[in-house]
Amino acid sequence: MEYIKKRIRDVYDFPSKGIVFKDLTTVFKDPRALHIIGWDLSQLYRDKGVTKVVGIESRGFIGGSILAFELGAGFVPVRKPGKLPADTLKMSYQKEYGTDTIEIHRDAITEDDVVVLHDDVLATGGTMAAAYELVKSMNPKKIYINFIIELSALNGRSNLPADAEVSSLITY
Repeated sequence: MEYIKKRIRDVYDFPSKGIVFKDLTTVFKDPRALHIIGWDLSQLYRDKGVTKVVGIESRGFIGGSILAFELGAGFVPVRKPGKLPADTLKMSYQKEYGTDTIEIHRDAITEDDVVVLHDDVLATGGTMAAAYELVKSMNPKKIYINFIIELSALNGRSNLPADAEVSSLITY
């Protein structure tokens, strides 16, 4: 993981003053780093029977697609409202400054699915908690939660369901 850590760019005062944003675009553009992330993510779930990987818009699409490919699973996007073309389920949740909503196609997950929910960074956990509840409402066999980076000082795990199995490749 040191190879990956060295390629993560810190962007100061983004998206607002006082925030140090962990930018993974510098990791994603490096072929070796991308391969390492795909391999390391897939090793966490290789023997878990995963059938679907759900990626959260937008950076979660990158790692989630790679993970789905490595596991031979399908990929399902969770998106902002109005971006998915067919019938959707919606979940609204509180953010630091208001409410947000995410959507998933109503037919994306079945009761036979074993799902990994993936996003790039665990910060406060609000979006992932909403995505978890959305997917859970579709009654899959099992749901795992995964991140590339976890910002432990923000205590995002405390906002995730207590029964969820959560993993992160890198913790700051």
